[in-house]
Amino acid sequence: MSKAHRGKGLKDQIGAGRGTCPVCKKVGVKVLYEQEIEGKKMKICKICKATLANKK
Repeated sequence: MSKAHRGKGLKDQIGAGRGTCPVCKKVGVKVLYEQEIEGKKMKICKICKATLANKK
């Protein structure tokens, strides 16, 4: 199983990959998943990524 979104791979990212999700506005979550929203590439949280994937 891949571990790209946890542990040592996050140490080099700003804030260890944590921040505010631009979609749901939650604070302190991992914003690691790139998604194109309204023509712009954004990094969003795991829950928003799943929600957008299920809407299609």
